[in-house]
Order: sequence, then structure tokens, then C-alpha cells
Amino acid sequence: MTTGPNRILDEFAKLMTDAAGAAQGVRREVETAFRSQAERILNSMDVVQREEFEVVRDMVLKLRADNEKLANRVSELEAQLGAAASGTAETAKPGSRTKKSS
Repeated sequence: MTTGPNRILDEFAKLMTDAAGAAQGVRREVETAFRSQAERILNSMDVVQREEFEVVRDMVLKLRADNEKLANRVSELEAQLGAAASGTAETAKPGSRTKKSS
């Protein structure tokens, strides 16, 4: 058994080690309580989770790309329809002239 200043320092070191362990335990308890309270508040506010947001964001990006493709396709079809309509109008004009001359 040690006596004197070494014993006092050993006891002090043991006390500090125990205090540090207790402080870490309290810190974990406070973090857990804070986290559960924050989750409860966020759930009551109907805040969307990050994963759900990312899924919906990806869906929107895909739909936007599809929408652009469809808009381009509609423009192409309208151009083809316009070309076909003007071609039909040109062939109808000479035919109507022949009917008038007959």
C-alpha cells in the first residue's frame, strides 16, 4: 500500500477517470434524448425524410427528360404534318385549275 503524495495522486487520477466516464455517459444520454425529441418534432411537422426527397427528385428529373423528348417529338410530327399539308395544298391548286379550265 502506497502512502504519501503518490497515494493522493493515484486517488485523484482514479477520481478523474471516473468523472470522465460519467461525463461521457451523461453526454450519450443527452444526445439520445435530444435526438428522440428532434425526431418527434420533425415527425409532427410532416417533414419529408432525405431518402424520400431524393427518390422523388430523381423521378422528377426523369419525367422532365421524358417531357423534353416528347415535346421534341411533337415538334417533329407537327413539322411533318405541316410539310404534308403544304404539299397537299400545292397539289390541290393545280387540280382545281384544271377543273376550272374544263
